[in-house]
Amino acid sequence: QVQLVESGGGLVQAGGSLRLSCAASGRTFSTYNMAWFRQAPGKEREFVAAIRWNGGNIYYADSVKGRFTISRDNAKNTVYLQMNTLKPEDTAVYYCAADSNRMVRSDPSEYDYWGQGTQVTVSS
Repeated sequence: QVQLVESGGGLVQAGGSLRLSCAASGRTFSTYNMAWFRQAPGKEREFVAAIRWNGGNIYYADSVKGRFTISRDNAKNTVYLQMNTLKPEDTAVYYCAADSNRMVRSDPSEYDYWGQGTQVTVSS
């Protein structure tokens, strides 16, 4: 069992930055691939970024490439999402998720554990 707790969300103006954190507890964090997803009102949950258990094989959605950076610190059991040049369309609840599969995946249905989410609101 893995428990995930996100933090760092908030209200920011367009062009600003936020850094989300996801702290994990429970089973060995370093064995899980980690990802960030987001869900805007009335929309399906969508993939944002993912990172392999060892920090390699990083993937991004096209909509955030060049603006967002995913990273992890296995010593601190934490995964991060640095979000720069934020746009109003980035407004959503952001979730971190853990996956024990060997392959890094972007389908939310494949992820085993989820946090409760943190709200990110970008004003224009």
